[in-house]
Amino acid sequence: MSSTQQFRATGLTCGHCAHAVTEELSALDGVRDVAVEVVSGGESTVTVTAEQALTDAQVAAALDEAGDYHLVEA
Repeated sequence: MSSTQQFRATGLTCGHCAHAVTEELSALDGVRDVAVEVVSGGESTVTVTAEQALTDAQVAAALDEAGDYHLVEA
């Protein structure tokens, strides 16, 4: 059974940012798909489909590894 989650992130401004975030999140165990909707200067939406739900800490760490991107706390 898979889980699809949406996260909001700041700092993404272009396709390169989306690619970097997608690469880092895709490297996490169980992640099947990542889709990033970039909102330059605002809150971008990151949709992750994985075998199990990801924690905010996992997503925040992947965003940090990808660049100067930050998870928006719910």
